[in-house]
Amino acid sequence: MEKFVRLCDRLSHACGMMAGFMMIAALALILIEIVIRTLFSMTLYITEEYTGYLMVAITFLALSYTLKEKGHIRMVFLHVVLKGKARIGLDIFAYVAGLALCAAITVTTAGFFWDSVVSKSQSMQISGTYLAIPQFFMPLGAFMMALQFAAEIGRSIIHIRSERVEDLEVESSALGR
Repeated sequence: MEKFVRLCDRLSHACGMMAGFMMIAALALILIEIVIRTLFSMTLYITEEYTGYLMVAITFLALSYTLKEKGHIRMVFLHVVLKGKARIGLDIFAYVAGLALCAAITVTTAGFFWDSVVSKSQSMQISGTYLAIPQFFMPLGAFMMALQFAAEIGRSIIHIRSERVEDLEVESSALGR
């Protein structure tokens, strides 16, 4: 189980890195558009469309990394009250609910992606982008988050088995951490 948790953590880290590179690419595209418009009174025509695609990919790819780093907004008032195995049990319940939600999102977005593959949908913009390419990142990101939820469940089980549950400190309530 520890190998599975480490693998999921590495995959989430890789997705976070990809999201970071995509953010840099979006920034570069916007800066190039600004320079071309300012200096040459021209446009790339694709900047708005492709930055939109990149924003969706960034959002979905960064979900699992953010979960791994405990960066999502969390309500920890019950963590302050509960101790030991009860606190870990609450975490497992929340992780199972998150896993179920992400599994449903993965199935839904995979259907959306597959429909674009089968129908060969293209963007109505000037680029005519094959829409399955940017839509691919939605089921991928949702699946990665589901995997990370499974890893968090595994990590909680490892903590219960290690008999060191009283040593776990309560997360601070500042900014969800």
